Amino acid sequence: MSTKRTMTLNLTDAEMGVLEALSEKKDVSKTALLRQALRIYQLIEARLECGEKLFFEDEQTEKKAEVMLV
Repeated sequence: MSTKRTMTLNLTDAEMGVLEALSEKKDVSKTALLRQALRIYQLIEARLECGEKLFFEDEQTEKKAEVMLV
């Protein structure tokens, strides 16, 4: 197991509200949720660097929207 380090994270009330709501909805800790978000972001970045694109698709209408990251 790798060594863990502690950091302080400053969030707005709105951001903390989102974090708490998602944490409760997914029944995971805020720390676990942030770790998962980092892994997802890392995966998306790696795929984009390989020239792939990220889309959301509505199954009913088949309408697609490209997701772009900065």
